[in-house]
Amino acid sequence: MQEYKMPTRPQESNKGTFGKILNIAGCDNYIGAAYLSTYSALKAGAGYVALATDINVIKSVSQMLPEAVYMEVPYAYRRLNEFTTILIGCGIGTGFTAKNNFKFIVNYFKDKDTPFVIDADGLNILSQTHLPLPKNTIITPHPAEAARLLVKDIDEVLADLEGSAMELCEKYNCTVVLKTHRTIICDKSNLFINQHGNSALAKAGSGDVLAGIIAGLLAQKMEPFEAAKLGVYLHSRAGEIASEDLTEYSVLASDIPKYLPQAIKEIL
Repeated sequence: MQEYKMPTRPQESNKGTFGKILNIAGCDNYIGAAYLSTYSALKAGAGYVALATDINVIKSVSQMLPEAVYMEVPYAYRRLNEFTTILIGCGIGTGFTAKNNFKFIVNYFKDKDTPFVIDADGLNILSQTHLPLPKNTIITPHPAEAARLLVKDIDEVLADLEGSAMELCEKYNCTVVLKTHRTIICDKSNLFINQHGNSALAKAGSGDVLAGIIAGLLAQKMEPFEAAKLGVYLHSRAGEIASEDLTEYSVLASDIPKYLPQAIKEIL
């Protein structure tokens, strides 16, 4: 069995010790994505997560998650240097404002070492803009998103998943999490195929949970490849444990973070 190791947690610590994440997520149509990604980052061990989003999303998510910090996106722009990890894309949409926010954030951090996770709508915007990415970026596409990023037919991606993952890595100079039944994680020096998970994870919002978990591990100073690899494992193992209680039919994306502690305990 593959050996996994959680990031260390010194007892002499404060919330800043375990990272400060800025999560740019959600819009009126995708409030759940903002909640799931923020909640999951906290459950993975991040010390502080700020959700930057629209005021209507803030009003909804803050009722469910008092542990997070909330700010509208323009205000977040004034505090960018405070954050140690950036997560962008979960449910932001692909409209004019979302595209401008994405371009601004990516360009602001492009020459910095700040770890970066791009998911969902962020990937769709990236496929249209082809911006150079910050050096410590992880992208988390499913096959259809990978096809758009590579300007290929999805059947070409499915026919060679490992090759497609490596091609994404080369094209965008980043760590890649290509989400399939057996998710592929790679950077320019490493390739790993996750062997855990089941159909319980095939639910809307599951990818938002994964993105949050990976960001939470990055915030705790894990290297991008190791954070991606561990994040995929914890996400898939939590889904397996949840399905033992709830069946593969009835696991919701919001159930996965609730079972994350059990997956972590197995490693500890």
